[in-house]
Amino acid sequence: MISERDSETTFEEYSQPNDEVMPYSDDETEEDLDPQQPGAKPGQAQSNRDTLESRDTLRKDCSWQVKANDQHFHQQPQFKRTTFLCFKRSKYKGNAIKTYKYNPVTFLPLNLFEQFKRAANFYFLVLLILQSIPQITTLSWYTTLVPLLLVLGITAVKDLVDDIARHRMDNEVNNRRCEVIRDGRFKSTKWKDIKVGDILRLKKNTFVPADILLLSSSEPNSLCYVETAELDGETNLKFKMALEVTHRYLQEEGAMANFDGLVECEEPNNRLDKFAGTLFWRNTSYSLDADKILLRGCKIRNTDFCHGMVIFAGPDTKIMRNSGKTRFKRTKIDSLMNYMVYTIFIVLILLSAGLAIGHTYWEQQVGNSSWYLYDAEDFSPPYRGFLNFWGYIIVLNTMVPISLYVSVEVIRFVQSYFINWDLQMYYPEKDTAAKARTTTLNEQLGQIHYVFSDKTGTLTQNIMTFKKCCINGQRYGDCRDGAGQLQSHPEQVDFSWNVYADGKFSFCDHYLIEQIRAGKDPEIHKFFLLLAICHTVMVDISDGQLNYQAASPDEGALVTAARNFGYVFLSRTQNTITLSEMGTERTYDVLAILDFNSDRKRMSVIVRESGGNIRLYCKGADTVIYERLHPRNPKREATEEALDVFASETLRTLCLCYRDIDPEEFEAWNKKFLEASVATTNRDEALDKVYEEIEQNLILLGATAIEDKLQDGVPETIARLAKADIKIWVLTGDKKETAENIGFSCELLTDETTICYGEDTSALLQTRLENQRNRAGSSAHASQRMDEPFFQGSRDRALIITGSWLNEILLEKKKKKKKLKLKFPRTAEEEKKQREKRQRAEAYKEQQQQNFVDLACECKAVICCRVTPKQKAMVVELVKKYKKAITLAIGDGANDVNMIKTAHIGVGISGQEGMQAVMSSDYSFGQFRYLQRLLLVHGRWSYIRMCKFLRYFFYKNFAFTLVHIWYSFFNGFSAQTAYEDWFITLYNVLYSSLPVLLVGLLDQDVSDKLSLRFPRLYVLGQKDLLFNYKKFFLSLLHGAVTSLIIFFIPYGAYLKTMGQDGEAPSDYQSFAVTAASSLIFVVNFQIGLDTSYWTFVNAFSVFGSIALYFGITFDFHSAGIHVLFPSGFQFTGTAPNALRQPHLWLTMILSIAICLLPIVAQRFLAMTIWPSESDRRVQGTATLAPIPAPAQRGGSPLPRTRLARDGGCISGVSCK
Repeated sequence: MISERDSETTFEEYSQPNDEVMPYSDDETEEDLDPQQPGAKPGQAQSNRDTLESRDTLRKDCSWQVKANDQHFHQQPQFKRTTFLCFKRSKYKGNAIKTYKYNPVTFLPLNLFEQFKRAANFYFLVLLILQSIPQITTLSWYTTLVPLLLVLGITAVKDLVDDIARHRMDNEVNNRRCEVIRDGRFKSTKWKDIKVGDILRLKKNTFVPADILLLSSSEPNSLCYVETAELDGETNLKFKMALEVTHRYLQEEGAMANFDGLVECEEPNNRLDKFAGTLFWRNTSYSLDADKILLRGCKIRNTDFCHGMVIFAGPDTKIMRNSGKTRFKRTKIDSLMNYMVYTIFIVLILLSAGLAIGHTYWEQQVGNSSWYLYDAEDFSPPYRGFLNFWGYIIVLNTMVPISLYVSVEVIRFVQSYFINWDLQMYYPEKDTAAKARTTTLNEQLGQIHYVFSDKTGTLTQNIMTFKKCCINGQRYGDCRDGAGQLQSHPEQVDFSWNVYADGKFSFCDHYLIEQIRAGKDPEIHKFFLLLAICHTVMVDISDGQLNYQAASPDEGALVTAARNFGYVFLSRTQNTITLSEMGTERTYDVLAILDFNSDRKRMSVIVRESGGNIRLYCKGADTVIYERLHPRNPKREATEEALDVFASETLRTLCLCYRDIDPEEFEAWNKKFLEASVATTNRDEALDKVYEEIEQNLILLGATAIEDKLQDGVPETIARLAKADIKIWVLTGDKKETAENIGFSCELLTDETTICYGEDTSALLQTRLENQRNRAGSSAHASQRMDEPFFQGSRDRALIITGSWLNEILLEKKKKKKKLKLKFPRTAEEEKKQREKRQRAEAYKEQQQQNFVDLACECKAVICCRVTPKQKAMVVELVKKYKKAITLAIGDGANDVNMIKTAHIGVGISGQEGMQAVMSSDYSFGQFRYLQRLLLVHGRWSYIRMCKFLRYFFYKNFAFTLVHIWYSFFNGFSAQTAYEDWFITLYNVLYSSLPVLLVGLLDQDVSDKLSLRFPRLYVLGQKDLLFNYKKFFLSLLHGAVTSLIIFFIPYGAYLKTMGQDGEAPSDYQSFAVTAASSLIFVVNFQIGLDTSYWTFVNAFSVFGSIALYFGITFDFHSAGIHVLFPSGFQFTGTAPNALRQPHLWLTMILSIAICLLPIVAQRFLAMTIWPSESDRRVQGTATLAPIPAPAQRGGSPLPRTRLARDGGCISGVSCK
């Protein structure tokens, strides 16, 4: 696959930044950059394999040995490992997989253990234990047990359902069947019984059960077509090819049964695209690579049957190695909520301690002198105070809300389904719906500050179309007639002369067609011959039509273009490739294929033509091709000018070149190539070195230009997000000119934008750093942050910086590997100096990075081009670190995975490059334009709902719990409860849970259309205006005031009163019922006031909760239930007796009115005098005009060259 966006080259330490060069490879880690210590023994690497498992993808120690048809071989002592004490087992795993967590025996203990690892659950378990101690509890044990069991039960049921699904999936997979050699014959065997070394026979449309070495197939040259959708989501077919020796000798069943080859390869790892091994058979070694391996999860296509040998089984297969845990992400509200729970816990301890001290004082002053309070326990007042401390911990435990976390998870879970069900985010062309792949980040979608976007496939369609080319210095692709004259009206070329032409291909340059058909220019012939021969595309013929299966859209576009111009790729075998050249069929011997990778940025093929001439054809990125050209290339400058023109039109470019090779030179090189291909260690490095030798002194043929159009709605989406104060950064591997012009196309850049480039940024940062050092002077702090901006004036500015400049500015350049030198031990003073030097360098680096982030964040837009995947993640990490801002990364390819995982929220687009980005993302959909709805509608709604839910939840719990504190002043601080035990048990579970849950699920302050029309409404989430410590303490204060009213209004009303029937209703139980009834009315009416979007369900939940309270209360206070459970239900007849007193209802009405009327007045004044943005939108008094729709571009790019820019920067520094 050739793609500029993935290309990378080595970046030397002291090289000058080059805008055209990509920095060093991301595959190199810090371990690779450090000097390698010689003399390391292979055995040491093997013994430490478990410790170094994270690096096993880079180690090629080839210590994995597999013998065909020999199970005893793998049971030898050297292949066994100690598992527990002295017990050993073979390191070769079986093929059964296990993704479930529990079995019937371990479910209950393991699940409870996992749940009690959560601090809140463990806290309530401790409370339950305390409640079982009679000396300290005044509250029945069931008041904590029932809510705790409910929370544990809901979580356990969810876990059980998930695990049952895993069990079913595992059983279905493990019990699949395939044919395996047993006793010399192929027999049907379950997947779980397959072992390493077994020989399998797989048939068409069946899945591959393990990672196997392809031995032979029914296709010519033992080709095997596979679909890798289960691995990477790509549905296009890929081909694998067996070794020629196994293809020749291993076709019959008897030969398979007698096969005794030995494979030595790397240890199991998770690199899907890498494999290095060697087959030893018949005293000969054969090189093995990833093209000869069928991975578990692949599906056999277009191949009747194939044979293979199991290399890795079960947990050792690459797909299972890739199923590890991903980085756990938490929202900002999650962290804040946890800190608030900790705050509540501290308040609980302080209140309990204060009330315990009060009880100690009361015992000393009153309790000891009151003979009627004697309880037959001769405890001292301090000890009684100590017991009451724990009693109040129990009584006030509802301040720490046990159901909070479960309610939050329910809200997030349902909100995720709202995203999945949104038809306005459904992409019908690919039948792709939006998908929330996580349920924990929804409200964070309403707090995004920065969006980091890939370009190709994310902003653009990633559907490549061949548009233009440059051959021998001559540009083609403009609308011209057969004589080469420009046409005013485009006329499509008629390809009817070509029987293989693709009817979908369109081209307007008739002059190029005339040149091709004339056949007078040999350079044109070589150009299109290269396109038809240098690739890895596979062809499938169905109904007489050629169907190409390409690994990348770029390759598919180039081969399709060559096909339409008369150079048709027809078929390939292991050693040949067949073309139709202007109607003449020719077959070329393929001597070597020099693969593309992200370091090389090029692909080459060496072929022998019919006349015996050996020629190398190469295509790749211009940056690497130009380094390897022959000094005498007369069309070099003309081609370079064409490349600049193509880039200014936002076209993707590749250079084409060739070289003739002498047979003697090829023979010498081929020996080195074969040696490198069977190397057991560092095979990739050895092959790259050999490739480098032959890819020199190339003759430039020309360049291709492929168009990748913008997706629909990209400019409008970017405009809306900008209005919402969300900054867009584009991170791409494309050339600077291409990225800049895409910026203009999607209106990220405008004619009024002042652009700063890498050299300008470096100068600005150097000036700032010198000023900081001068200001610091002799201060102990080497650097101080300066608050003045980098830019003066109010002009829009943008930053365009390349990967090389980024490394230069951020001091992230690659270190050269140092040669091993004999050094004497350093003295203590030298060590100290070295340490101080490193600390100064680190401080300088950190200051430089912080200054860069400050500068970039002052810009309206930032475009980073020629950046590697590692640099993409680094930029995201820097903004997270220094701006403490919420970030979102969006991409569609495998090279965006690192960025997606680094950002707070990762979004994957289901595009043309497979599903790796989607599988690593938190949310996914089909088009970039859906991002505006995800953020401005779903994100904003989720944030508002969650904030409203949390504020109310804390309020209702404080209003409920603090009544006990006021009651303490009248009961000698004895930890007696103010309510009935069953009311305490059911308050958070039934009486007040449903209304607030529905607000958290359904509430809307404005409609989705208004949310999109007025993006400024989004800003409140970015500024954390709806939920913070201020709002938390206001909820606490509101709850405290409500609890005061709930307690003291009934207390005053009951003081010295008499009922109408002569009975006094001022007993404790009647008071508890009155206070509880008032509380239920207040908290349910309060959530009604907080509700912005009323539905029947909301109204039913509010009034239904009140009705449910009275229904349950009358049942629990009835004589019948008291007879059945006398100790559990002691409020017999209280509710019927108390609630028939008229003045009690008047008392409740007074309490409700005093609680709610001030809130109603405050809301009225706020909406009238200080209306919020959403209030103004609803009232129709908006002061913000709707966003004007950007000019429609119809998917066509906007050609641009470098923008004329003016000043406005720091004095003395140019911003050009």
